[in-house]
Amino acid sequence: MSFDGADIERLLEGGVEQGTWHGVVAVVVDRDGVLYEGAAGQADTRTMFRNASMTKAVATTGALQLVEQGLLELDATVESVLPEFGELQLIEGYGSDGPVLRAPASKPTFRQLMTHTAGLGYFFTNERLYEYSTAADLPSPLEGKRVSLDAPLVNDPGTMWEYGVNTDWLGLAIERITGMSLGEYLAENVYGPLGMVDSTFAPTAEQRARLLPLLMRTSDGGLAPTDIDLPEVSEWDAAGHGSYGTAGDYARFIRAWLRDGELDGERILGAETVALAFTDQIEGIALPEMMKSCMPELSNDVPSLPVPQGWGLGFHLVKVDLPGMRSAGTGGWSGLFNTYYWIDRAAGIGGVIMTQVLPFFDAKIVEAVFGFEIAAYAQIGAAVPAPAA
Repeated sequence: MSFDGADIERLLEGGVEQGTWHGVVAVVVDRDGVLYEGAAGQADTRTMFRNASMTKAVATTGALQLVEQGLLELDATVESVLPEFGELQLIEGYGSDGPVLRAPASKPTFRQLMTHTAGLGYFFTNERLYEYSTAADLPSPLEGKRVSLDAPLVNDPGTMWEYGVNTDWLGLAIERITGMSLGEYLAENVYGPLGMVDSTFAPTAEQRARLLPLLMRTSDGGLAPTDIDLPEVSEWDAAGHGSYGTAGDYARFIRAWLRDGELDGERILGAETVALAFTDQIEGIALPEMMKSCMPELSNDVPSLPVPQGWGLGFHLVKVDLPGMRSAGTGGWSGLFNTYYWIDRAAGIGGVIMTQVLPFFDAKIVEAVFGFEIAAYAQIGAAVPAPAA
C-alpha cells in the first residue's frame, strides 16, 4: 500500500512548535508491515515510554492464552484462583462511624475483570474510593505498593462499567497460575514471540536513558517538569499500568491482532479468541457519559464518545463507523500519560501515538490524536469518508 506520511509529519512537528507536546512518536501499520513511523521534538523512534494503561491489553492477551490452554476460565470466579480477592468488601458510602462496607451481591469473574464490570474502581476517578483511600492512608496503585489493590469494590459485579484495577488482579492470576512473574510470562509468551524487544516492567539503565521525560500542562498552556512519576521499583508487575516500551514495539502488538493473532510466523492467540476479544461483552451495560476526575493533576474529566460503544476482552470498542476514521468493531484504548492506539480489523489498519504529558486527556493532545487518525485514514480510504471541509 502506498502511504504518504507528509500530513502526519507536519502534525507531529507542528505539535512541537505549538507546545502540544515536547516529544512524540507515531506509527501506522497494516497487516503486512509499517506504513508510517515518525517522531518529533525530544523523541525518536527508539524513545521509551511509560505505557500506563496500554499495558492492559497486553496483559489481557496473556490471560487469554491461559484461557486457550484450559488453565483459566472466563466465567470462573476470581477468588477461585486468588482466594484473597474474595476478602474484598464493597463500599456503599460513609456513615457517622466511617465507611459503610458490605459483601458484594455476587462473586466477580475473570470475564468481568477483562471488561471492567467486576465492581473495582480507581482512586482518581471514583469519589468514594478516593475518600476511602485518603482516610485509610492507602497508597495509590501508581506508587508501586501491592497493598493498594486491597481497596474495596465500588459497585456490585456485573451491574456497571467502572474503570479500575481489574487488570492488575488479572495479572496476579496469571502469576498464580503460571508460577512466573507477569514480566517473565509476557517476555516468554508475548514480547518475545512478537519481537517487542524493548517492552518490560523493569527498564535497564540504558532503556531509562531513552525514556521521554514526563511533563505537566501548566495553567497558561505550557509544559513544565513534574515530580509525579511511576516508581523505579514496584512490589508487583502492574498489569494495569506498569510496563514500558517503544511505539514500534506496540505497533508490532497491534499488527498481531490485525493478523488474527499471528505475526512473522509466531502465533500468540487463535483466530477465534481474537474474534471473541473484539466482540462486545457488556451488552446492556452502558459506558458512563463522563469519567469524572478526582485528581486533576492526573486526569481531566473524560467524556464518552457520542456513538454506540461496548467493551470486549481487554479493548474498548466502537460499534459504528466513524466518518473519516475507524470502522465499526475497532478496538483501542489509551494510557494515563497521553498515549493512544487503535486496532481496526475491518480496514486492516492500526496506529499508535505516544507522548508523556499529564494530565490525561489533554485537550491539545486529543485534538492532535484525532488529526493523526484522520490523516492515516485519508491515505487508505475510510469506511465512511470524512465530510468535506
